[in-house]
Amino acid sequence: MTKDAPWLFRTYAGHSTAAASNALYRTNLAKGQTGLSVAFDLPTQTGYDSDDPRAKGEVGKVGVPVAHLGDMRALFEGIPLEQMNTSMTINATAPWLLALYIAVAEEQGADVSRLQGTVQNDIIKEYLSRGTYILPPEPSLRLITDVAAYTGQHLPKWNPMNVCSYHLQEAGATPEQELAFALATACAVLDDLKVKVPATNFPAMTGRMSFFVNAGIRFVTELCKMRAFTALWDELLESRYGIADPKFRRFRYGVQVNSLGLTEQQPENNVTRILLEMLAVTLSKNARARAVQLPAWNEALGLPRPFDQQWSLRMQQILAYETDLLEYDDLFDQNPAIDRKVQALKQGALEELAHIDAMGGAVAAIAYMKSRLVEANADRLAKIESGETTVVGVNRFTTSEPSPLTTGEGLIMQADPKAEADQCARLTNWRATRDPQAIAQALAALRQAAQSGENIVPASIQCAKAGVTTGEWGGAMRALYGEYRAPTGVSQHPSNRTEGLEPVRDAVAQVATKLGRPLRLLLGKPGLDGHSNGAEQIATRARDCGMEITYDGIRLTPAEIVTAAQDRQPDVIGLSILSGSHLPLIRETLQLLDEAGLSQTPLVVGGIIPDEDAKTLVAMGVARVYTPKDFQLNQIMLDLVALADPAPVAAE
Repeated sequence: MTKDAPWLFRTYAGHSTAAASNALYRTNLAKGQTGLSVAFDLPTQTGYDSDDPRAKGEVGKVGVPVAHLGDMRALFEGIPLEQMNTSMTINATAPWLLALYIAVAEEQGADVSRLQGTVQNDIIKEYLSRGTYILPPEPSLRLITDVAAYTGQHLPKWNPMNVCSYHLQEAGATPEQELAFALATACAVLDDLKVKVPATNFPAMTGRMSFFVNAGIRFVTELCKMRAFTALWDELLESRYGIADPKFRRFRYGVQVNSLGLTEQQPENNVTRILLEMLAVTLSKNARARAVQLPAWNEALGLPRPFDQQWSLRMQQILAYETDLLEYDDLFDQNPAIDRKVQALKQGALEELAHIDAMGGAVAAIAYMKSRLVEANADRLAKIESGETTVVGVNRFTTSEPSPLTTGEGLIMQADPKAEADQCARLTNWRATRDPQAIAQALAALRQAAQSGENIVPASIQCAKAGVTTGEWGGAMRALYGEYRAPTGVSQHPSNRTEGLEPVRDAVAQVATKLGRPLRLLLGKPGLDGHSNGAEQIATRARDCGMEITYDGIRLTPAEIVTAAQDRQPDVIGLSILSGSHLPLIRETLQLLDEAGLSQTPLVVGGIIPDEDAKTLVAMGVARVYTPKDFQLNQIMLDLVALADPAPVAAE
């Protein structure tokens, strides 16, 4: 009996420094991992050097810092890139990181035309959900298609873009929205790419487009979503772009199963969730993922340890090598229940896609799509809060035995506190050993390419080899194209959602009467973390409860937040940080509030915050700390009202 080859086994990883991440990669490869998936830290993702003031506290926290060719060289030390399949989760700085990768491969003596892998390179979803964008949409789209055109000519086995619907689901997208928004993004890229490559090469370029998707817990729906994705992509390429060869219309995707659904409560349940979600993207042969990476069971608690990553890898290996799954044809063809659900998803997606097309495509519809995601996420959370949607261990079956898995030292891996200083010191040394003339010439060539419309990748490779840093490359792009602030998706107008809000609205109104004006809430996201879902939902619920909200979006400095507080004079300040940089950022914010005479304004903080850090924050003066286990938004609203109530202050 013929047995299919398994998908690529990946683990999304990177932390602290390039050397530490290299050690982790080599360990994982030795355990049977068959591809690399590189997580970069937020300064690298947003085009800042590790010693930039905006990078303080963020270096090495959610991924590996790569500030120059030396870092990329250390990251892949002893790993032959010509033999590796590497996925790099990078978007705004994708041309730059690909340039560094190519430069290292050439140093290794690799045949660049044989390199295999992917750069995510999907900036539109960054505007909608993830937040690591830099430039406005139009020049960002140009950089995406520059990478695609370059790889089509020089790296024919490389996937120049992962259309990433993963974060759309994380931001609350329905399956229909996930399908439509991702396909609209792909169309925007193909429309721009079509004029950059010879017509004879365009079909092969469409065949290199790949997708990166999310698989949630409703695994029958998710399985049907992937079958719908496969059919829609095939039909779209044939009808809209005239791609005749079926092999170029094949839907090629990698997946990470849903991290959003991992719970802090009873985290051992996450193992079951991860396994079921993996089945959604592996059971159906005709819609099977090409690469799978699984989160670890304790990611809602903090950074997973090597053991936790091994546990997730072993789940994939057991399914692929111990079961008989890969010995059979598709198990779901001509299943009437599956066919009905696939058709319903396709119809809903096509209706949404037609609406986006009528608006002028994905770039023109960014504000619309963002608002739809915020609304959909509000609906999702409201159903969990009310109990309409069951989450085991969270809003049902909450009685729990103490877990031996969540006790003792070393439950989560702690980032090396010395890693940031070490990285910055090496960066300083790197700058000191460069040829200033070569740097100036390389940056001048980069600016020339950007201004003339030439493909940006060759000049970026020249910069990489000369020793240009990530911040210098990003700074050149900012100087030429300007920065961009994406829409928040949070309307100032209350929604029609009223169920369960009456007691909170009454409490808000009572405090507003005491204050003689509306209760004011200022929300901010300090640092480089772009995960804005929590802040958006707090802002939306506070607005619907009658509060006057100020929310200006992501990537604000503590100084900018304090300046806004001086201007708006809020009754409560709320900060959201999910990157692990909460301690230094909150410490700086509290200091600036004190200097501004606002130390009496209550400050609340939300994020993925370990218990010990929460105690530290409270000791520093934070009024409340919220983590993912605090899913009852109405209770959070009542807490904010109590903090804003002037009566206790007067009583003191």
